[in-house]
Amino acid sequence: MFDWLFRPSCPCDKAAKAWVEDRLEWLAEEFTESAFSGRPVVLPTPEFFPDAYDGSKKAVRRLLDRVCAYMDVVPDLVSLRFVADAGKLWLVNDAGQYLPHAAGTYEEGEDKFIVRIDKSGLHEPMSLVGTIAHELAHVRLLGESRIGHDAFDNELLTDLTVVHFGLGIFLANTPRNWDSQYTKWPESNLVKPEYMTPPMFGWALAHLAIFCGEDRPAWARYLNSGARANLKQGIRYLRASGDTWYKPRS
Repeated sequence: MFDWLFRPSCPCDKAAKAWVEDRLEWLAEEFTESAFSGRPVVLPTPEFFPDAYDGSKKAVRRLLDRVCAYMDVVPDLVSLRFVADAGKLWLVNDAGQYLPHAAGTYEEGEDKFIVRIDKSGLHEPMSLVGTIAHELAHVRLLGESRIGHDAFDNELLTDLTVVHFGLGIFLANTPRNWDSQYTKWPESNLVKPEYMTPPMFGWALAHLAIFCGEDRPAWARYLNSGARANLKQGIRYLRASGDTWYKPRS
């Protein structure tokens, strides 16, 4: 009689759920080769990142070139620069909540795309991979004129593009998700984050697992406990209900 208490449920709210599915469909149309079409899921292992890492500028550049290969970006088109977060000037929004600083930024130069990395994050290479992947996703979206800078879901779609190319583990483990940057989904009273939330990553990665034929994907071991819980919830719901608009290309 208490079966309803244990029914599978989607890890994210209905607006976020619909957005993930719609944009996964859009990404499949824009980029035919992806983790959803057989490319490997990139893992935080020596197989994918064999170079020694010591936090130096050369080591970060090697890391960026590796991620460029996984994101189909020509490395010579990307200029890497470093910035120091001097003093971390903390600003607040109208609600008195702190506004976060960026771990990385993207800019379009005259002849190259410019990726800037905050030096304070150089001691955590796998978190740095997520930052680099996010900025390179901007290259694929903004730099290739696939979306405009004024797209309401610019940063959200950039995160999801990282998942699409198989590097979602790195962002799911260290999501940029701040209360100070919540707005509303269009035509909805539900809150819209600036970046993907842990439940949204769980729902997107559940699609990757199910549509690659993996109820228990081996790569899940590389997720932290919270991210893994969201993934498991998403897989359970998707397997039980099939409730998604997204259908991967065959």
